[in-house]
Amino acid sequence: MRPSFGVARRQPHGDPRTRVFGALRAGASGFLLKRTRPEELIPAVHTVTAGDSLLSPSVTRRVIDRMAQQPTPDFSDQAKLDELTAREREVLALIARGLSNREIAAALVVEESTIRTHVKRILMKLDLRDRVQAVIFAYETGVNLPAVGAKPTRPEGRAKS
Repeated sequence: MRPSFGVARRQPHGDPRTRVFGALRAGASGFLLKRTRPEELIPAVHTVTAGDSLLSPSVTRRVIDRMAQQPTPDFSDQAKLDELTAREREVLALIARGLSNREIAAALVVEESTIRTHVKRILMKLDLRDRVQAVIFAYETGVNLPAVGAKPTRPEGRAKS
């Protein structure tokens, strides 16, 4: 059962690597580091309460790096993947690469509103709460597998945060 509210966590002192994944698995939709400026907290809360996800850039990098190191995909959720259309699977793979709705729309030559609809349907069909869970799901099920020995890369046109 998914919570009907978002959870954002501000990291206390200590190494965030020890808490990020546990917090995400426990249902957090956001994760901020202690060094996050106070003026960034209110927009972060608004982001999470709007149903979106928010991770500090360095946390996002850790999540992507860890998912890229997953040696064996979990194919137990293959039946869920079969519920997705070919286009929804394509959108899921692009979400897992870190593309925004706007970037996905440009890549697929469709309107951004069409991508938002696809994302909503993907989350609903897979019973996922947000894009962070969609990325994790994509890597765990083999929808998006990194090349062997590949170093993490940014999608074309994305600036480093």
